[in-house]
Amino acid sequence: MNTIPACPQCTMENTYQDGENYVCPDCGHEWLIAEESEDASDTDGIVRDCNGNPLADGDSVILIKDLKVKGSSTVLKKGTKVKSIRLGNGTDGHEVDCRMENGSFMLKAIFLKKA
Repeated sequence: MNTIPACPQCTMENTYQDGENYVCPDCGHEWLIAEESEDASDTDGIVRDCNGNPLADGDSVILIKDLKVKGSSTVLKKGTKVKSIRLGNGTDGHEVDCRMENGSFMLKAIFLKKA
């Protein structure tokens, strides 16, 4: 069983331990192992964007990277503003429910920043 957590930046699971740090080879993000244990105990139930700002129902957010829609050729472009979000139940880490001109989507808050 793999006890190394997924990357908090890009959520990929290819992370590895390097000394006192975890490293993600996909995005290059590094974080202290001690930070991971602090984050695990700090589950306050608040959904936060990529900058740590709390999100609420009705907020507007901006995508911080291009997102491919699973099972489709559609791509949600970086910089797209999404208005009037709803916070979901967080299934598979997808905490934000939103409607765009391409349809309705469940997004991960780490790919959003508050507008």
